[in-house]
Amino acid sequence: MKTSPDKILLPTAYFGPVEYFYYLNKYEQAVIEIDETWPKQTYRNRTLIVTDKGKQALTVPVTKPLGNRSKTKDITIFYDEHWPQKHWRAIETAYSNSPYFLYYSDEIREALFVETEFLIEKNDRLTDLICRLLGIDCNISYSETFQKTPTEEYMDLRYKITPKQPSTLDHFPPYIQVFSDKQPFVPNAGILDLLFCLGPEAKNYLDQL
Repeated sequence: MKTSPDKILLPTAYFGPVEYFYYLNKYEQAVIEIDETWPKQTYRNRTLIVTDKGKQALTVPVTKPLGNRSKTKDITIFYDEHWPQKHWRAIETAYSNSPYFLYYSDEIREALFVETEFLIEKNDRLTDLICRLLGIDCNISYSETFQKTPTEEYMDLRYKITPKQPSTLDHFPPYIQVFSDKQPFVPNAGILDLLFCLGPEAKNYLDQL
């Protein structure tokens, strides 16, 4: 008899989308893939915020030390572009009028501005913070080797949670976003949207997906 997986295998993510934290909330154990060859244009270094004009992507500039053979664990962050300041200005513009921005903004800003050499360090810091703020208790670890075909104990979501294809979840109930009076509901935005808009109710939202 085939058993259901009891662990998830995820990509690293920069303020991952709502579906990413749905899985962290659902499973007790998660393994973050860091031994893969670095893929382009993913949530690994990109998040989506919701502005008065709709979705806006914020991308962390990175460096591949070994070119196209670089692994995710080796990807470093490029700071010469002062991207944390630019990202924070965009986040503040989008969410300063949200119900819970003032409640969470200091901790999020502080974590965002901590300089780390490697992308996985930055993402780990931010994901841990968001999990704590949401009340998510998931044991998160890193991969030790690359498994092209993981064992059945894992649900493999490494290449399924991506902006390049539809969400792994069928339905995202609408909630009031900052610009709901100007724009249609944007489902599965970056987790900051859910956190700033719903606050303590954000975990209940994830529970009901």
